[in-house]
Amino acid sequence: MKKIFAHFDISPQGKNCEGTLTLKDGVITKELEGKEEKYNISDMEEAVQYTDVGCGRLELKPKGAKDDGSENIHICRFSMTWVGEIGEFVKVLNHLFETGETLDINTSDLPVCPKCHRHYLRGMNMCMFCVKKSYVFSRAFGYFKPYVKPLIGTGLLLTLANVIGAIMPLFNSVLIDDYLVPTAESTPFFQSRSTGVISIAVIMAVLFALSQVLNIFSSRISNKIGSHFSSDLRNIVYEKIQELSLTSMSKRSAGNLIHRVTHDTERVKEFFNQQGRYLIQQVIMLTVVLIILFRTNVLLTVVVLLPIPLGVFMMTQFRHATRVRYFKQWRINSKATSILHDIIKGIRVVKSFGNEEREIDKFAKVSKKLADVSASNEKFWAVSFPLVGNFMALGEFLVLIIGGKMVLDGTLTLGELTRFNLYLAYLYAPLRWLSMFPRRLADCTTSLVKIYEILDDEANSEVCDSDVKIDASQSIDFENVTFGYKSYEPVLKNINLHIEPGEMIGLVGHSGAGKSTVINLCMRLYDPGMGKITIGGVDIKSVSPKELRDNIGVVFQETYLFSGSIFENIAYARPDASPDEVISAAKAANAHEFITKLPDGYNTVIGENGHTLSGGERQRVSIARAILKNPKILILDEATSSLDPETEIKIQEALTRLIEGRTTIAIAHRLATLRNADRLVVIEKGKIAEVGSHEELVNMGGIYSNLVAAQRQTHSLH
Repeated sequence: MKKIFAHFDISPQGKNCEGTLTLKDGVITKELEGKEEKYNISDMEEAVQYTDVGCGRLELKPKGAKDDGSENIHICRFSMTWVGEIGEFVKVLNHLFETGETLDINTSDLPVCPKCHRHYLRGMNMCMFCVKKSYVFSRAFGYFKPYVKPLIGTGLLLTLANVIGAIMPLFNSVLIDDYLVPTAESTPFFQSRSTGVISIAVIMAVLFALSQVLNIFSSRISNKIGSHFSSDLRNIVYEKIQELSLTSMSKRSAGNLIHRVTHDTERVKEFFNQQGRYLIQQVIMLTVVLIILFRTNVLLTVVVLLPIPLGVFMMTQFRHATRVRYFKQWRINSKATSILHDIIKGIRVVKSFGNEEREIDKFAKVSKKLADVSASNEKFWAVSFPLVGNFMALGEFLVLIIGGKMVLDGTLTLGELTRFNLYLAYLYAPLRWLSMFPRRLADCTTSLVKIYEILDDEANSEVCDSDVKIDASQSIDFENVTFGYKSYEPVLKNINLHIEPGEMIGLVGHSGAGKSTVINLCMRLYDPGMGKITIGGVDIKSVSPKELRDNIGVVFQETYLFSGSIFENIAYARPDASPDEVISAAKAANAHEFITKLPDGYNTVIGENGHTLSGGERQRVSIARAILKNPKILILDEATSSLDPETEIKIQEALTRLIEGRTTIAIAHRLATLRNADRLVVIEKGKIAEVGSHEELVNMGGIYSNLVAAQRQTHSLH
């Protein structure tokens, strides 16, 4: 038998510790502080994990013990650091109890860095402390590669503009030494001093204008590169979000994802486009200026460069603090975006409860927190990095002292000293830019890590390029399916269900029993933790999502309509459908009558989620969408809930037409709506408890019979 390990870190006395659990040869060994305790799994029937506030505990349920947990055996306690690993350990144990087979622990979804054991930030699956910058930027360079050549071109244009500007001090030196305070009677190049002064001024003006023209061309090309790169990167991230499974999507808020598509991609674009261009220019300028300075005076140049290595060392010491600060700012910024998204999307609920002031206060608090963190970061930069920059500029003051003495001694002309000082500005500009580079680097690193977290999400098991086809007119089979949104908290346990072609199955049970999870698995919005689902004998995991969903039509309880016209919403199922096909589907859904009464008929534009329509009207548009798709498998999730009797009758008529000749899986809390189902499947606590027709289950006197009796009593009270 395989050896399986797990860790825990809270002792029975509630103190921090380092403990391990080992499963081998049917025995669990608990080791803590050199002591061992053993538990024979042949005496147990279930492992149970309880996740409390800030910590959790693992217990084993002995065979024949009560279901209330009062007879469970306490094994260990653990902090949230190990909650994922203990969860996988529980999953392995329960699978062993049921099948006798030992699985390997899957650590891909654990929320702790395996290297440093720090928690990942919420919504991330890579460690901000351990990720290497070389990996972050070498990978990002791959996305930017198509734009490298034009970027180098803009950098060279910018460099040329600055080189032309750097010629100015040479003219200044000539102007001072040869024309303003000449040491000789004759003037080189020009006949008189006044002619020379005017000519040099004109030449400098022309060079300045040329440098500005080159700057303009560089900026225009750079902006074009940035726009295209930003668009490409947004599309890459957005396409990946479309491919994510619901498991992955549920870990993140809508505002968080919006933040990554818009804000993070824009930050990356600005860094590569702007900083990349300036990096080329600053490096070339630094090289050119150093050559000029050494040719002017070696001693002064060495004096200038002396403080720079120590300044660079000081900059590296701020690197870690900078990264942490920008990750914190990113989190709060993302939270503010999420709150804003939720408030705007739920504005009707906010107004209906009169909670405008509360929501204003909520957003104001997070906005203030963001402002405080941003201000703290700016203060950190305003104090720390100017000190570094000024320290590196210490050589400038030494030049004034040493150079001034050299002028007085006659070993250096005034023009040469002026030229040297002017070139110092060209030297310190790149150095000051480089001193601010870690800030920009940290900001971009934060955004890149957030983008990679989306692009590298391994929870997306849906993507499959297989050409395998399914025959959706055949049977649907659930074979030993077990699933939990958290692996250690199964929602469905060992489900086995065979659905005949053309059969209508009704799923019933108490809220939270697992009914919606069954249809989510059937659509492969999630994948089973164990077992498989087949259609016509083909495992749906081996089929592309498009092939699977082209054969499935869905009518949800919470109907979502997109902003746009009613025609566009119905045709969403088949964008190539003709107007006649759309109208025919609307008639079959009993929607044509109310649509034609609207001001613009089928071209009437509805608001977000169709808020200008009633619930029944939205539901009928949704049914029309499903009818237009003409699927072989139909899923109905509470399609007639919360409707008035008259509207419900119309929708039931539409559903009757839709169901005909299709394999149908339906969920309904109103059990009367499932009377015509071929079979009813009662799900209780994640397991199939009863199967049969309405009459058979009522006569059985079990769970379904009690549900029917409870609903009859409720209706009689009304």
